[in-house]
Amino acid sequence: MAAYKPVVVQACPKLGERITQDTLYWRGYKTPVQIKEFGAVNKIDFSPVPPYNYAVTASSRIHIYGRYSQEPIKTFSRFRDAAYCATYRDDGRLLAAGSEDGGIRLFDIGGKAPLRQFEGHTKPVHVVGFLSDKYRIFSGGDDYSSNLWDIPSATEIISYSEHTDYVRCGCASKVNADVFITGSYDHTVKLFDARTKSSVMTIEHGHPVESVLLFPSGGLLVSAGGRYVKVWDVLKGGQLLVSLKNHHKTVTCLCLNSSGQRLLSGSLDRHVKIYSTTSYKVVHSFNYATSILSLALSPEDETIVVGMTNGVLNVKHRKPEEKNDKSQKKRQPAYRTYVKGRTYMPKQEDFCVSKPVKRVLRKYDKLLRSFQSSKALDAVLEPPIMLHTPEVTVAVMQELHRRGTLRSALAGRDEKQVNLLLTFVARRVIEPRFTSVLVTVADIITDIYQPVVGQSAIVDKQFLKLQEAIGKEIDYQEELLEVLGMMDTLFATFTKKRDTCLEENKSNGLTEIIETNRNY
Repeated sequence: MAAYKPVVVQACPKLGERITQDTLYWRGYKTPVQIKEFGAVNKIDFSPVPPYNYAVTASSRIHIYGRYSQEPIKTFSRFRDAAYCATYRDDGRLLAAGSEDGGIRLFDIGGKAPLRQFEGHTKPVHVVGFLSDKYRIFSGGDDYSSNLWDIPSATEIISYSEHTDYVRCGCASKVNADVFITGSYDHTVKLFDARTKSSVMTIEHGHPVESVLLFPSGGLLVSAGGRYVKVWDVLKGGQLLVSLKNHHKTVTCLCLNSSGQRLLSGSLDRHVKIYSTTSYKVVHSFNYATSILSLALSPEDETIVVGMTNGVLNVKHRKPEEKNDKSQKKRQPAYRTYVKGRTYMPKQEDFCVSKPVKRVLRKYDKLLRSFQSSKALDAVLEPPIMLHTPEVTVAVMQELHRRGTLRSALAGRDEKQVNLLLTFVARRVIEPRFTSVLVTVADIITDIYQPVVGQSAIVDKQFLKLQEAIGKEIDYQEELLEVLGMMDTLFATFTKKRDTCLEENKSNGLTEIIETNRNY
């Protein structure tokens, strides 16, 4: 008698997210910590020096948080109205911020009162930053102007009034201490040199510019506005390199990781997209509860902080890498005992005796081996199997149909069992991998239980669901066939046009050759 062969369950590939090294890396951040601020968080900036505290600008206050603290360790509240864009200097000692009243305040991290106040803007100042020489500040405001200030004397060095709308973002070059960039709602990004009296470069973004970012090398510029993130080559006069449109709503903030190999963008569509700076493809994304206004990544990439419109600060920390300091010494057996016979290669005249492998059968396989068809079907209709591994249920049904015992296994069931069967069939019949088997099962169930239709409201409801599911699938297939016909027509048209162009080119070439021969 031949040995029983277990039911072969066809493994189908699961559709889903492709797991990459980036996916594993960015999933390495722990569950976020939620901190409630007094208003919408318009700016987050990390200190460039350890312990990497970060400044959060919301409402009329600037809060300084430690890396792991959930309460502010320091607060600057000397603002009559809203504060904007609190930014650290490169040494982490000073903090500059704009305000709703048009003033700019410079704070010492160790004090509370402002060290300097810069007055010159007539409307709110949304952009403040330090030049890389550490002694000058640039600013941009709603009065369309971009100003440069001297820190020691607290005086204005120069003012540029080239924008025609609100100036809402800016950044400074780390390579050249005289260069800074501003972005405006007039759809332009302007590059200024403090040694000149006008901008040296103007880039047309095409949408109101919400954020600009300069790569550490100073050669590439990233601008965000509308749904677009655009990368420009500054060294080639502002040439557009790539335009990214991966968000559904306005992009509000940009950020680079410490190595400059990943670009992060936050948007009002509640998503943070992470791009590779080599291919500019999305390698990962984060989803948040509400619209995102600000985003920052710590200098060591250990912390991601996101500020949202509802005043919530979302902080994620990387999980610490597990290090096994205690190295367990493996027991060292005797050398001869351990390696005896392991490296022996059998010769041609040797007779190899293989150790028999005990085969463990599943419950449904044991029942099928003993020809208990109905019980085998009951075993695969259990909720854990139907929900998580429906391919096992369908494989057993297919095996019963091959044996010719499917009808007898489906017959003689009560209301609860029929309801369970119809629920499974109605849910899975539209999946292409199961359709061929489950259509046969549905036909047999309908044939067997047709006489009892109308006697149970539960069973009648499941039959109606099955009819609805099959009807919708037929409609989808008809629509797909129509689309397929349209595409075939378009492809045929393109092919004809291409053939016509090739014939014209060939005829023109022959004409030119004949005319050339005549001239000779």
